[in-house]
Amino acid sequence: MDTPDVGIPPRLARRMSMAEQHEYLRTRLMPRRTLVTAGAVAAGGLLAGCGGGGTGSRGTTTSSPSASAVHGSVVSPFGRHLAFGADPKTQMRVSWQVPLAVRKPFVRIGLRPDDLSRRITAEVRGLHTPGVTGVRPALQQYYLHAALDGLRPGTTYYYGVGHEGFDPAAPAHRRSIASFRTAPAGPERFVFTAFGDQGVSQAADANDHVLLGRKPAFHLHAGDICYADTNGQGKKSDGYDPAYWDLFLKQNEPVARSVPWMVTTGNHDMEAWYSPDGYGGQLARWSLPDSGFDARTAPGVYAFTYGNVGFVALDANDVSYEIPANFGYTGGKQTRWLDDRLGALRSAKDVDFVVVFFHHCAYSTSAHASDGGVRAEWLPLFAKHEVDLVINGHNHVYERTDAVRDGGVGRAVPIGGSTDPTKDGTVYVTAGGGGRDLYGFPSGVKESYEGHVTRHDSVPSFRWTKSHAEQPETVEWSRVRYRGFSLLSVEAESGARPVLRVSALAQSGERIDHFEVRRGA
Repeated sequence: MDTPDVGIPPRLARRMSMAEQHEYLRTRLMPRRTLVTAGAVAAGGLLAGCGGGGTGSRGTTTSSPSASAVHGSVVSPFGRHLAFGADPKTQMRVSWQVPLAVRKPFVRIGLRPDDLSRRITAEVRGLHTPGVTGVRPALQQYYLHAALDGLRPGTTYYYGVGHEGFDPAAPAHRRSIASFRTAPAGPERFVFTAFGDQGVSQAADANDHVLLGRKPAFHLHAGDICYADTNGQGKKSDGYDPAYWDLFLKQNEPVARSVPWMVTTGNHDMEAWYSPDGYGGQLARWSLPDSGFDARTAPGVYAFTYGNVGFVALDANDVSYEIPANFGYTGGKQTRWLDDRLGALRSAKDVDFVVVFFHHCAYSTSAHASDGGVRAEWLPLFAKHEVDLVINGHNHVYERTDAVRDGGVGRAVPIGGSTDPTKDGTVYVTAGGGGRDLYGFPSGVKESYEGHVTRHDSVPSFRWTKSHAEQPETVEWSRVRYRGFSLLSVEAESGARPVLRVSALAQSGERIDHFEVRRGA
């Protein structure tokens, strides 16, 4: 039998939004029974909180799918990953996966690994991906989530995940017990790490090991998380394998089971099979802080405060000129929320620094260059509220700007230098070397990084315009460029002279960049 054409004709796709493409694929390819399952995600039916000691951050509890005929004792949890709730001092979200439906999932938690006396009921979010003849079989995945509330600040907790027939407190399963630590009650020195564009690869796994060596309090993932969607354009039916998420969560479990993994959404995270905006799959897989924005439609938009630093995650798909599949899908609500949130963080007496992270680049000279939509919508707000550091992915390199003010260099920040955002502007870091295939820089433009500094010259590049054109520009702000797998490591200190010490590390662990951010210096 001939394989049917399951894509959207390219000429048609170019004129369609993500929501229109979702509807096209839905009506063309999904049977009625599948529509009910996928529609539950889009309508918020899977946005449930967990019982047994805390309300969830995403809505009301849903009924669990029917458990499989296999006894729970032979079904092993995998892919554990943590995320903070709205208050990192007292809230943690534990998420994991099981290969088959189970009964009565739960988390055990305690202050010692041999005393997990508190038991908290978990929620199941089933995710069905329809099969496509000749391309992939149908797949049912089960993601489980538990909301841990009322925790003590600055405390190490031990936990295990289980279900009927699989108790992590049993001697046979105690090796699966992991731990996490809540945020301190007051500002203390801490380290966080960041990168984007990870995927599943030896390089991605190696970066995880470098990350663990930094002993971060948490990790920021700036989008393009897994690459189950291989095209990431939102212009046609992208190549997609949902089973890739199983590999990704297994790969990252040794880190994400103890280091909260704070993700936001990139262009490869729009998966048209589940909901009009492409985020139904992400809503099933992740439990992220509810920060007053519409978590049912924008899972990658939230904020939290840890120590003396406020963090804001944004969904740049909403403003991107380059990849407009979801352009304007929040109707400007995200940008208005951003203005309010940055204002609140900047006026908070216990917040010294504000860090914003999202996927598409505001300033980069690599393959995707700079997104004019990001610049138009958000950079005026970053200037208004004197944002201290912006972290992006999208371009699979490490690139760091000087302090940028009014679109130009507000102050040169060489390797080892220092900047004051109240006078100089904001430093932008592209940390896209998380593990996916690497990019390069414009022809003739040399790398320049610690131990390999080259002459600082202007760089030919471009920015994306609203008409989806590449507008050439020659830039002076590209200070550090490194074409290799890498990650960002940031040390925050409070006290009389608060400081962010920002370092970039190659996959070997060798430092390739460092600078400091001090306000009012």
